[in-house]
Amino acid sequence: MKRFKNKTVIITGAGSGIGRATAIRFAQEGAEVVLVGRNQEKLMETAELLPQDHSWIHDDNYLTITCDISSYEQVTKMMHAVMARFEHIDILVNNAGKAIQGKVTELSIDDWQQSINVNLNGTFYVSQAALPYLIESKGNIVNVSSISGAGGDWKMPAYNAAKAGVTNLTRTMAMDYGNDGVRVNAVSPSVTKTSMTTNIQDNDEKTQKYLDRCPLGRIATPEDVAAAITFLASDDASMITGVDLPVDGGVSASSGQPQF
Repeated sequence: MKRFKNKTVIITGAGSGIGRATAIRFAQEGAEVVLVGRNQEKLMETAELLPQDHSWIHDDNYLTITCDISSYEQVTKMMHAVMARFEHIDILVNNAGKAIQGKVTELSIDDWQQSINVNLNGTFYVSQAALPYLIESKGNIVNVSSISGAGGDWKMPAYNAAKAGVTNLTRTMAMDYGNDGVRVNAVSPSVTKTSMTTNIQDNDEKTQKYLDRCPLGRIATPEDVAAAITFLASDDASMITGVDLPVDGGVSASSGQPQF
């Protein structure tokens, strides 16, 4: 089923992990995909994984753009390049993110600013630049937040603060642009099998502690999150806006108490 045929989708952080899986999923469903990231080599690796159904996917159906979304100037240039190529934007997936660990007394000012700039400011910049086009197409935005935006984590103050901002930015944009026909939603993964969580995946003790908290008993895959993103972006979710959808195997359903 090609739910996104003739739709142009921008995906930030498309060079790996959730962004890569999301790009592949959208392409499988017929979308013209714009792969945005800071590393052109990784973006091309993603492009090579796009489905080779030549009835609809070919060199003109995807675009790779190297862009640091924490720079508004680069974001503006990126958006102009997308419009020059495809002439319309239908879906924006704000996925790019960065996690820096350390207590408040351990983080440098640069660490704090990097986390806020990539996770929160970047989401704002790309959304602001895309919204005029999304209003025209009656499109939608899906932000990748985190369950870390709904509660605290040890030694993650910058990431927690930034993702909380992304979640509430999602709700506010949904309220402000609903009358324009633009839906805005978020997904909030927990631990997912990406390069950002190798410190958990590579440590059996940490992995088990997480699995003990997870009712479904496994770590999410990028494909799990991509499925939720494409649902929210599709017409199947046409009456859904302002939602923050956990993709966490039930972790956020817990009060935090252990099993007795």
